Amino acid sequence: MAITLARTAATKPTRDAYGEAIVEVARDNPRVVALTGDLRDSNRLEAFAAEYPDRFFECGIAEQNMVGVAAGLATCGKIPFVSSFAAFSPGRCYDQIRVLVAQTGLNVKLVSTHGGLTVGEDGMSAQAVEELAMMRSLARMTVIVPADAVETAQVIRAVAEHVGPVYVRLGRVGVPVLFDDSYRFSIGKAPVLRDGSDVTLAACGIMVAEALEAARLLEAEGISARVLNVSTLKPLDVTAILAAARETGAIVTAEEHTIYGGLGGAVCEMVAAHHPVGVERVGVQDRFGESGPPRPLMEAYGLTAGEIAAAARRAVSRKRAP
Repeated sequence: MAITLARTAATKPTRDAYGEAIVEVARDNPRVVALTGDLRDSNRLEAFAAEYPDRFFECGIAEQNMVGVAAGLATCGKIPFVSSFAAFSPGRCYDQIRVLVAQTGLNVKLVSTHGGLTVGEDGMSAQAVEELAMMRSLARMTVIVPADAVETAQVIRAVAEHVGPVYVRLGRVGVPVLFDDSYRFSIGKAPVLRDGSDVTLAACGIMVAEALEAARLLEAEGISARVLNVSTLKPLDVTAILAAARETGAIVTAEEHTIYGGLGGAVCEMVAAHHPVGVERVGVQDRFGESGPPRPLMEAYGLTAGEIAAAARRAVSRKRAP
């Protein structure tokens, strides 16, 4: 059964929802602490620092050391939330994450804002379009990309309760608010947002709203598109993905990330092993980012509802080919 979606045109950055949610989570759990690398404003941790100054750690522009501090805090029973830009964490501290957090299985939560191309004018060096593949490849690491602010708030509470290392990717710009208060996030689940029988659109993050719009475009052409919100990239919802493969026979993945190793890679791995069907991947096509306003960048890189719809047509035609 499809999830009920919010009837609103509101937008909100997922990083804003993080800043609000971590304060609420910390009120309920005194073990929660927060760390940032000279980015408390950008990471939306000002309110946390003001309310819990003894639980806030400003680590400066030293991301590798910050991960080490977080690992130490975790060994003392704290639940550290480590925040930076996605380009810097995991970009600058991958070895520390790998050795000190993933290999030990410590209870560290890595919540990085400014993921993907929509960092915008900051340009190529600040646009992380490959870090989901980096984090997916680490044993013991859970990887989550919320679709909107409502889901983000629930993700932060869920990962605080989850035991083990987690990476959460958030964004800089406002994204459509898709869910209402009835929505319930669960780690490892990919809920159906729209039913369909001809093709499945599996998306994460900012691309979920684009996938929903693509499904509306396709409906006008007589193509019935199922939409999955695959906010948990690891562990992937095997049941939902394989049901989509069996029941619709074609899948399109959509992500604000390189097509290699992220959501597209995860889905291809799953269906190739268990139920092979045609998969079209919408994402960054073996390129780095560039400076520009967020929406024009998404259009230039093919991260739009129109491109998802075009990929769906290709997937359906492949299914029907003799």
